[in-house]
Amino acid sequence: MVITESRTVKILDTTLRDGEQTPGVSLTPEQKLQIARQLDLLGVDIIEAGTAIISEGEQRAIKSIARAGLRAEISSFARLLRGDIDAAIDCDVDTVNLVAPVSDDHIKKKLKIDRETLRRMTMDAAEYVKEHGLKVEISAEDASRADMAFLKSLFTELSDAGVVDRLCFCDTVGVLYPERTKEIFSALSDLSTPISAHCHNDFGLATANSIAAVLAGAQVVHVTVNGMGERAGNASLEEVVTALDLLYGVKSGIVKEKLYETSRLVRNVTKMPVAPNKPLMGDNAFTHESGMHVHGTLADTSLYEPMDPGLIGRKRRFAFGKHTGRASVKMALEEMGITADDSGMEKILSRVKELGDKGKLVTDSDFQAIVDDILHIERKERIKLLDLSVVSGKNIYPTASIRLEIDGEDKVEAGVGVGPVDAALNALRKAMSGSEMNDLRLEEYHVDAITGGTDALVNVVVKMSRGDRTITASGVSEDIVLASMHAMIKGINRLYS
Repeated sequence: MVITESRTVKILDTTLRDGEQTPGVSLTPEQKLQIARQLDLLGVDIIEAGTAIISEGEQRAIKSIARAGLRAEISSFARLLRGDIDAAIDCDVDTVNLVAPVSDDHIKKKLKIDRETLRRMTMDAAEYVKEHGLKVEISAEDASRADMAFLKSLFTELSDAGVVDRLCFCDTVGVLYPERTKEIFSALSDLSTPISAHCHNDFGLATANSIAAVLAGAQVVHVTVNGMGERAGNASLEEVVTALDLLYGVKSGIVKEKLYETSRLVRNVTKMPVAPNKPLMGDNAFTHESGMHVHGTLADTSLYEPMDPGLIGRKRRFAFGKHTGRASVKMALEEMGITADDSGMEKILSRVKELGDKGKLVTDSDFQAIVDDILHIERKERIKLLDLSVVSGKNIYPTASIRLEIDGEDKVEAGVGVGPVDAALNALRKAMSGSEMNDLRLEEYHVDAITGGTDALVNVVVKMSRGDRTITASGVSEDIVLASMHAMIKGINRLYS
């Protein structure tokens, strides 16, 4: 573990601007405000709320965030144009982040001007913002491919003029590497104005470059939740903050225990999944299957974990598959309050490995079914699906009718949704709302086609939680709605057994 001298860094989160530029992501003003409130709870110092000139909806979003009474400084992105700047000022933000393309290719090919014209435009724009009493950040676009002498002279002129509050070096296309990053930020550290780092992940180096920049003198680092952003994304807030703190001793104002809930909120709102093996926030980051790893983790969690998952709001989890060992089975049985002799344990383990060898995901509900079968346990299902029908069409909202048996009592409900699966799940929730089984949370929903063709079998996997307990369950059918219901009901019975 490498520890530097004690220091702090400020965090600028641009999930609502650069992160929203992720292909397929478009947030409503209400969703932007929801995420901004969570970022404020997380302890982000500066929230880049968007680009005001984009649309009326964007302006409503930025204005609502600026007026929400958040602790964080609120910023709007803007080009070096009066219209952009006026739109930002009208949104009541604290800061205008002015983007100034600084590489010769951007200056000549995009703006079709020369360096001196860009220098003058940048100074004029910064002075205009300052005249309105707002803070100014200059984001030097494509700085990593700019002439460093020109960039340093531009930064020095802006700093000496006292018209900027932050100067940001942007690795716009992610071509920096840590050694070069260290050289650049060391050379810029003698400026009187704080330097920011904005790194993209095109070569998978955004986190490493951001850390190198901070260690070399950057006082602010730009990040996004889950590393969202154009192309390969931006530097990940979770990775940068946690690595700086735990590996280098560089602190921030981030409440690390809220990192996972923030990641999950952004994931759910944006509908952008996170890779299972994503560092820190991925489903597998603190999940153990290998028998050797489980045995070691149970002996001492530090043997196969680099940190306590609770530090970032996570929990460790043990999965079942062909690599599962006796320790996992024993622990799972103890959690279920079940005892088994050596013969029973071996049979359970053998069945789990058999499913794993077939390439099947062994969910928690699968494991329970194996245990019940081998140990001859009679388990009453608290909820049973008796009937389900769904109506969907071009001019009507999908509507589902469901008949369930809950604790021996018939329940009939209907639900409407954005699609047939959503309608069916809404009907299920309504049917459960009057019972004790109403504190359920659907954490994840995933669909895979098992076979090809229009009559393909589909496998639906859900992750569900109740309180501190989380389980997985799956359902298979040619009908995606039925597969979804089977998965949900298996999970419910497992959670409430």
